[in-house]
Amino acid sequence: MTLARLRDPGLIPFVLGPLIGVLAVVETTLDPFFGDAAVATWVSGVLLGGGIVLARWFPLTGTLLAAGCYPVGALLGAKGPGGAAMIGLIGVVGWVGWREPPRRSSLALGTGAVALALTSVVTGKPSWELLFVPAILLPGWFLGLLARANAARAAQLADLAAALEAEREANAQAAVVQERARIAREVHDAVAHSVSVMTLQLGGLRRQLADRPEQQEIVLGLERLGRQSVEEMRGLVGILRESGTAEAAAPQPTLERADALLAEVARAGLPVRLRVEGETVPLPRTLDTSAYRVLQEAMTNVLRHAGSVPTVVTISYARDGVTVGVVNERGEVRPAPAPRGRGGHGLVGMRERVALFGGSFDAGPLPDGGYAVRAHFAMPGR
Repeated sequence: MTLARLRDPGLIPFVLGPLIGVLAVVETTLDPFFGDAAVATWVSGVLLGGGIVLARWFPLTGTLLAAGCYPVGALLGAKGPGGAAMIGLIGVVGWVGWREPPRRSSLALGTGAVALALTSVVTGKPSWELLFVPAILLPGWFLGLLARANAARAAQLADLAAALEAEREANAQAAVVQERARIAREVHDAVAHSVSVMTLQLGGLRRQLADRPEQQEIVLGLERLGRQSVEEMRGLVGILRESGTAEAAAPQPTLERADALLAEVARAGLPVRLRVEGETVPLPRTLDTSAYRVLQEAMTNVLRHAGSVPTVVTISYARDGVTVGVVNERGEVRPAPAPRGRGGHGLVGMRERVALFGGSFDAGPLPDGGYAVRAHFAMPGR
């Protein structure tokens, strides 16, 4: 039996009842005062102990039965309540005072007092015992009421502590949300301004290329990409704001917009072709966003390191997840070899995004001089 089990108040009747029965037998056997009435006295004490045990499940019923053992013992010839039985009745009255509301437990108190008074009358005890003996039950009853009040107060304090803890966690979460919104606004103010200036400068450059339509189209694509980046940052800030009064969010990054992304890079001069394999299935929002960002970063790397070379993008849907592949041919511009086991920040970011979903990521040069990126995102629960 564990220490916590030993501290359970429910064990009190199981211990007190048998103990009172044993003490009643020992008392009447060893004390010559009881004489021929010893058997009737200890029998009533043992029955009282049984009532105490019954009070474990039925506090009021058990107490009433325990109190009834006194007049029954007197009718059988007992000279009066023994000391052990008296202690047992005080204890069970205190128990019912703790377990039952005051109105119900007062019924047990009154029944015990009446039982003791009847016992005094039947056994011919002095008249002063009619008041004194029943009155000794009051301390036990008051102790039970006090224990009940303390238990109710402890429960209220526990509920209050739980409510305060929940409020503290809510306040901490609100502080985190506010801090994230503040950081997002600061990033927006710092980055969006620079991107906006770059977009304006691209607009000015585009107007100067009126006689060079191909270059003008490339600059126009970069200008649109700059505006789109600013709108995405504004949308992010709008999501993080609690007021809900931010501007309308930009279109969410999703593989469903992969054709629009490839159209942007095509306007920048990259010949790209999209292949979709398998049946398109709805993806979790976070997975869909991460897959789109990986595709976006891979296309950026192609433009940065290989230039305008034929590129094939493959999006494969399967039951266990989705795979994004980008393969480009050999380019004119080749990046400097990275140290063994390490890559650029773009590859590190893509690998980390894939790792969040328990997928796999591979990137490296091809034998023909091209470069391939493959990112497999595992579907949650598959």
